[in-house]
Amino acid sequence: MNDTIRVLIVEDDFRIAEINRQFVNRVDGFTVLDVVKTGKEALAYLRNHRSGGPQLILLDVYIPDTEGLSLFWQLRNEFNEIDVIMVTAAKEVTTITETLRGGIFDYIVKPADFIRFEQTLKRFSGQHALLSSREELEQDEIDRLIGMQALPKLETATEGKLPKGIDQITLDKIKAILQTTENSGVTAMNAGNKVGVSRSTARRYLEYLVSVKEAEAQLNYGDIGRPERKYIPWTK
Repeated sequence: MNDTIRVLIVEDDFRIAEINRQFVNRVDGFTVLDVVKTGKEALAYLRNHRSGGPQLILLDVYIPDTEGLSLFWQLRNEFNEIDVIMVTAAKEVTTITETLRGGIFDYIVKPADFIRFEQTLKRFSGQHALLSSREELEQDEIDRLIGMQALPKLETATEGKLPKGIDQITLDKIKAILQTTENSGVTAMNAGNKVGVSRSTARRYLEYLVSVKEAEAQLNYGDIGRPERKYIPWTK
């Protein structure tokens, strides 16, 4: 299949390499091209397969003929069009930080279980399909692409629903008190006392009315200079 994602596994432990190969081949839309054991073999394979080579590399940190992340950076510099998923026992923060800065797609700590492995590959497949089919992306698509959760939509009275924490009965009582004050205004404490709710609850309702332009908030200063927030009916 032309849309099958091609994978190269770089792993010196043949048992783990075989497990990873089986994991990859169990996920629809993926195929393992080859397994290599050293950095030299990995670079040689990629240089010899620039056409039709892998689109994704599963890479271990501990490769016998390389030091630290030198192979990782060689791959990022010479083959930056190929994505990399680290599959390794290395859990040092410095290693994780460096690979994240190098643009890895994911970091899986050995021993990996299939469910975690599958989730990563399916996420990669979805990203690959989206980027391959579009020339531009909208903000919400970019947010999904980088794993951001969509922000909850704020419900307002104009949509026929009240936001969480605001009930219609209490709101009507607060509005009635507000209308009786006319231009003198009402504080959250006074409103709360009249309705039978706490000052903070009354203030939440009053601030909601401000947000929907049914009230205005003003700061008045008392005799000792302490500001007092009063609410009056919307007049603008």
